[in-house]
Amino acid sequence: MVGAMAASTTLCFSPSTRFVVHQKKISNPTHTLSYVHSFSAPSLHNTSKKQPLFFPQATSSSSPAVNAEYIEEPATTVKFHTSLSFPGCSDSLTLFGAGYREKVFAIIGVKVYAAGLYLNQSIISELNAWKGQSKDGIQGNSSLFKTIFQSPLEKLLQIILVRDVDGKTFWDALSDAISPRIAKPTTADETALNTFRNVFQDRPLKKGTFIFLTWLNPTKLLVSVSSEGVPSTADATIESSNVSYALFDVFLGDSPVSPSLKSSVAESLSKVLK
Repeated sequence: MVGAMAASTTLCFSPSTRFVVHQKKISNPTHTLSYVHSFSAPSLHNTSKKQPLFFPQATSSSSPAVNAEYIEEPATTVKFHTSLSFPGCSDSLTLFGAGYREKVFAIIGVKVYAAGLYLNQSIISELNAWKGQSKDGIQGNSSLFKTIFQSPLEKLLQIILVRDVDGKTFWDALSDAISPRIAKPTTADETALNTFRNVFQDRPLKKGTFIFLTWLNPTKLLVSVSSEGVPSTADATIESSNVSYALFDVFLGDSPVSPSLKSSVAESLSKVLK
């Protein structure tokens, strides 16, 4: 899957970006490891035990070694695949940027997680109004990011923790960012926030934990937590346009919690929209 998207990701990341593209061979004298992708995952609403969609499979020693292409976020050295297929999405999604979240404790900045934004590449056709704009012009253009959010095409934010975090602490920080962005919460919004909170309450989040926030459309959000990569089921479905947009705005609005993520996405878009 990753190899199939290599040509498209070249549009998003040029040698001038701060990302480093790695080609990694994985092999040993007895067998070769390859990454296998399967679409035969159970329903996202199935509550059975999650199984990762990407897993190593032994092949014969004569098989060529697999090249795993990924992007490394430089501040955390966390690696993101350049393309990702996720249950519920109609097509594979392409990485458009990555950054990190830092919290300040007693004037010391502590990195908490790395985050990568994946988009359906077809969304580019909806952004023609911003062709030719610079990275800075795109980064400060709230209309462009609202257009991305309002598109019916899927969007996904992958978060990878770089330190242990208590689930309640993670949610409290996220809630503190979401709540001010919803001026007058409706009953549906409150229900959605409670559902969102329950995913993280009493749940220890270890370093290396994956959190996937997937916008299937502007009103429907899937929340998935996994320690094994891409999960086969979602932990919760959030159905609230206000909560969905507030979450998107937390990361890609005018005051993002990860300026490095938005800057990276803006740089990629400026190259694609030349």
